[in-house]
Amino acid sequence: MKLVAGTKHLTELANRGYSVEQVCLLKLIDDGDDIKEMIDSSAKWAAVYQSAIRKGLIFEENKLTTDGKEIIIFIDSKEGKRIKKVAAQSTEFDLFWNEFPKTDTFEYKGRKFTGSRGLRTARDDCRTKFSKIILEGEVTATQLVEALKLDVHQKKEMSYKTGTNKLSFMQNSLTYLNQRSYDPFIDLLSQGVTIQETLKTNSGGTDI
Repeated sequence: MKLVAGTKHLTELANRGYSVEQVCLLKLIDDGDDIKEMIDSSAKWAAVYQSAIRKGLIFEENKLTTDGKEIIIFIDSKEGKRIKKVAAQSTEFDLFWNEFPKTDTFEYKGRKFTGSRGLRTARDDCRTKFSKIILEGEVTATQLVEALKLDVHQKKEMSYKTGTNKLSFMQNSLTYLNQRSYDPFIDLLSQGVTIQETLKTNSGGTDI
């Protein structure tokens, strides 16, 4: 492992709350080194490893998150400019949370559909999972929110067409994230599928 850091690099790392030990750990993982024995045999390195996970730099199977990769890019750069931060912001999660239906009771195009389930659950766990998804780097916060909008819209549209409440089949918010139920709708968005409604019609009335 070769790690070269100047004063600008070290200052920026300190300002962001990252330790040199955490950066060394990220560099080892990025180089493909097996860190398991080091973590298992050293309480200090085990603590560094856990702190890197908490800071959103590492996720399962010792893979670097997008933020972790940005630190490596920063360290390898000669300029020592500021580290790019890509973790999901609270406002991004709030957009997702507010778009997720509270219950499966709704009104759409003047027709009322009565449900019996609460759909928003475990807000803090959802926030953690949402941030983790974004850090993995495969999906952006915007894609996730837009996929949710399309999913809900299609369920409401099908409810209107069939007279059956399709929103009752929607998973609760935490299960939705854990099972990546948004993936098919991200695929649809990439194929150019959009919600052909005005914003007023898109809202489908007020969730109860």
